[in-house]
This record gives sequence, structure tokens and C-alpha cells, in this order.
Amino acid sequence: MIHIRRAEFADAAQIQKVYASSNAYAGTLQLPYPSVEMWQEKLKQFSSDDTLLVALCDGVVVGTAGLHLQQKMRRNHAAGLGIAVADSFTGRGVGTALLAEILSLADNWLNLLRLELSVFRDNAVAVHLYHKFGFEIEGTHRAYALRNGVFVDCYSMARLHPRQPQIPVTGL
Repeated sequence: MIHIRRAEFADAAQIQKVYASSNAYAGTLQLPYPSVEMWQEKLKQFSSDDTLLVALCDGVVVGTAGLHLQQKMRRNHAAGLGIAVADSFTGRGVGTALLAEILSLADNWLNLLRLELSVFRDNAVAVHLYHKFGFEIEGTHRAYALRNGVFVDCYSMARLHPRQPQIPVTGL
């Protein structure tokens, strides 16, 4: 069973283990070999406006999901999100549980209209997960980031709140 809760400072060592997984750092903008101290510092400095959730299986952190609110007044209807799952727990519903909880928070408590993310084009599992929850590809960033010595592309994806009226596209 997967349990979701807010990350705590005491989770730093277990979060570090998630991001030490080769697929977790390869699928995000994190670097290999993260230290526990780095994660302690990140957790200390985490903005109170942002949310970092952890997924636990049998009391062990196996994934994280972050929701990062936009600070500019004209963009305060939007937030960015990111998810990472430990290699040994992929395909077991952890990403689905984390994304469902983040979307519930965004839709029901934070009055967010738009959620945005970047995902590497070759991460078919993540792209499928985001599509399943209503995210759409809005564009491709070519040579977006360096991964294992090669520049790779990513998709820019977004989802509008499902209960908000659709905003017409104008000026095209």
C-alpha cells in the first residue's frame, strides 16, 4: 500500500536514495551522486509556498512529487510540478498516486488553473502518465538538457483545471 504525506526534514536520507536511482536522476534535472546533506539543505530552504510530497511503501520513501507555485502576480494561477520514483518501485503505481494527490491539492485547495511540467521525450512511461491525467504536449524543447553526455529533447506539457471554463485562443 502506498501512503502519501508532506516531506519532512527527517526524510532527507531516504529522498537522497530515491534521487540516487539512475532513472530518477536521468529523468529529472538532478545530478548523479546526491548527498544527504544536499537534501537536508533543500528541505530546510523549501519555500512555504511550495509542496513536496513523499510516497511511502512500508514506511520507506520511494518517490517524491513537488508542486512549485509561480511567484509573479500575473502567473499566480500556475504552478510547475515534478515527480521522481525510485528505480525499484517504477511500474507499481507510485507515480500515479503522487500525481493524483498533487492534482487534488492543486484543484481543490490552491485555486490553480494551470499546471506545467517538462518531461524528456524518450520517457514514454512518464508521458503516458501525464496524458492519463489530462496533460497535453504544448511544444518540444530541442537539446533541452545534457544527460549522460548527450543533449536530449523534452516536451513542455500542461494541464488546465478540468472544472474551469476553456480559455479561447486569440490573436493567432
